[in-house]
Amino acid sequence: MAKNVTLEQDLNDQQQRRREKLDLYREMGIDPFGCRYDVNSSSLELKSTYSYLKAEECDENTLVKIAGRIVLLRKMGKASFITLQDRYGKIQCYIRQDVVGEDNYRVFKLADLGDICAVEGYMMKTKTGEITIRANRYVHLTKALRPLPDKFHGLQDPEDRRRKRYVDLIVNDDSREVAFMRPKIIRGIQNFMDKENFVEVETSILQPILGGANARPFITHHNALEQDFYLRIATELSLKRLIVGGMDRVYEIGRMFRNEGIDTTHNPEFTTMEAYQAFGDLSSMADLTERLIRYLAKNITRKSKIKWLGNEIDLDKPFKHATMNDLVKEKTGIDFKEVDTFERAKELAIEHHIEVENHFKWGHILNAFFEKYVEETLIQPTFVYGHPLDVSPLARKSADPRYTERFELFISTKEICNAFTELNDPLDQRERFEAQVLEKNNGNEEACEVDDDFIEALEYGLPPTGGIGYGIDRMIMMLLEKDSIRDVLLFPTLKRR
Repeated sequence: MAKNVTLEQDLNDQQQRRREKLDLYREMGIDPFGCRYDVNSSSLELKSTYSYLKAEECDENTLVKIAGRIVLLRKMGKASFITLQDRYGKIQCYIRQDVVGEDNYRVFKLADLGDICAVEGYMMKTKTGEITIRANRYVHLTKALRPLPDKFHGLQDPEDRRRKRYVDLIVNDDSREVAFMRPKIIRGIQNFMDKENFVEVETSILQPILGGANARPFITHHNALEQDFYLRIATELSLKRLIVGGMDRVYEIGRMFRNEGIDTTHNPEFTTMEAYQAFGDLSSMADLTERLIRYLAKNITRKSKIKWLGNEIDLDKPFKHATMNDLVKEKTGIDFKEVDTFERAKELAIEHHIEVENHFKWGHILNAFFEKYVEETLIQPTFVYGHPLDVSPLARKSADPRYTERFELFISTKEICNAFTELNDPLDQRERFEAQVLEKNNGNEEACEVDDDFIEALEYGLPPTGGIGYGIDRMIMMLLEKDSIRDVLLFPTLKRR
């Protein structure tokens, strides 16, 4: 206990010493929290441009100006080394009093780890072959009043890293890489979809009707309208209205909100991409998906063989296609095509210790068998087809009306996307919505409501359409080989301490 108190006191002492330096900067006429500075290069560019230098050689033709955070500091009398970190990486700087002058060196001597500064000088290569800036001038920009975490132990606790992402990004290279790779992947998705002639759109986050998926919503209130709204759980119904309107191919990448649990693959606010293609169907969506994932692996992460959730995944091989019914039969011996009543399905569920909830129908039980016996076995990319009608209120019926034209893609046991041949029969859609209301009345809190405006839109005519929704966070987890969604979100939702 005494040791912890001492460490806390040491930290307070460091903070106090840093604050005391603020007046010293001001006495020198320097704003301790700086002002604008124009850089003309980056750590990455300098290392690339001056790699040709020989040991102890200096290029004095071009004055370079770079700014960043001090992450390594070695003060050695009248000559010192610092390592600056900018958004592209780290670079060493060599600062000598006889070069920068006594006054400027005195400013530098006030520097602490974590301070933000700029260095101006010429490029050189040290005896050991390290590309280095030989400083002509040191420029103080911002005083860090808190010390960085210990360089040997860093910020190791996962929860601390997520709560203090700003520190995590400073001290953990892996977190910085993810932070910069995520927008590259999203930009890659946009580039791919644009080339496929899809139009990116934006739809409303506030929704008057709960629909587009089965999920518990967040509810908010609009004071001026005196009306409750839901934060959207999906963009499906809005985007299909645009297909009715003749936009033909649309997609949206945006935030969704579901008032549900938090675990390694779920966060209450998350990002999806939904896409809809007029005159397409389920096979159109499968082809689009396989090409999209390979495009991202080849062009963005440049890695098609990955290790995710402890499994080796090969994204180059053709994705497997299988029906839910066949996969359940393979694992349990039960062929649900021959289970023709809810009563028999319920008997089988009880025999296999599957809870049958009040709102369950025949299809819910088949889906429950799949979730219990099959999901955890789907390692290599697998399109699972033939979901039952009872759990697919927005998908077109198959030839066997108990099933729908729907697939989910599973990789390393996790669902990556969900696709339909879209239901475009307004009469059938109303019946499905009304069945959902009955489910809600029987205790299914995730069931959706009747959206009369959407049904009216269908009555104007929705062309045969393929549609799909991707979990962008999970896709990024997979491509970057991260096992927790919290590691690909800059600010995940966490329980208040």
